[in-house]
Order: sequence, then structure tokens, then C-alpha cells
Amino acid sequence: MTALPRVDSARLMELLSVSLAAYYGDFTVAAAGENLTASQGKTLTVLRRGPSSMSTLATTLTCDASNMTGIVDRLEKRGLVRREPSASDRRVKNVVLTAEGERVIDVIRSNMHHTLAGLDTLDEQEQHTLGVLLERVFTRQPAPAARP
Repeated sequence: MTALPRVDSARLMELLSVSLAAYYGDFTVAAAGENLTASQGKTLTVLRRGPSSMSTLATTLTCDASNMTGIVDRLEKRGLVRREPSASDRRVKNVVLTAEGERVIDVIRSNMHHTLAGLDTLDEQEQHTLGVLLERVFTRQPAPAARP
């Protein structure tokens, strides 16, 4: 078995950068097709994972809380999200994706033609491997315990 050539971290980071730029460019165009900004589309994507508080959304999307309020206000006005009181803290409002919001994010994803075409170049095993690798690289692990 021949050893694979080593790809250094700098090269991997460059490939990730190029890939993410292409993905977000494709995402931005698809979101615009639904009359949404990229930030509004990203908010719907995050909410697809489940309800979220405004502060958690702002942290996840790395934006100011006041900007998050404007984004959610516009999405709520279109019927794509709704605010609900938190079951654990009545002072907190959770943002929830509506059925229409789910439909819109599905349309956005289905209109990401460049991304889908790129993924289609991979066979089933390669797609599985890519999924496993992305989960491993980007799933946050607890910090290792400090050594004495």
C-alpha cells in the first residue's frame, strides 16, 4: 500500500476557505432568489436545527444582538419564524422556524446549483466520507483536561 502524500494544514485551510467561499456565494444567490439576505437565510438554516434564543442566534451568527432583532423582525413579518416564550425562562423569547420557513430553506438549498453539482461529482462512499470528516473537524469537542 502506497502512503498518501501529506497535505499540510495551511493547504487544507486554503481548500476550506475556497470551498466555503463558493458555498456561501451559492447560498447568497439562492437566498436572494427568495428575497432574503444571506444573514436572513443563515438564520433560517440555524433555526432548522431547532428553536433558539435571540442571544444564542446572535452568538451563533456572530452578529450584534440589535442586528439579530432586525433580522428576526423581518423574518417574522414574512411568516418564516415566530417568537415564543421559553418554557424555562419567561423573560427569554425563543425563535422558532415556521412551516413556511422550512419550505423556504428547502427551496434555497435546492437552488444551490453549484454546490449540489459539486457534491454530485462524489460517489456514495465519498459523500459518506466527506460527511464523517466534516463532522469530525467541525464538531466542537470539549477542551482536553490540563495536564499536571
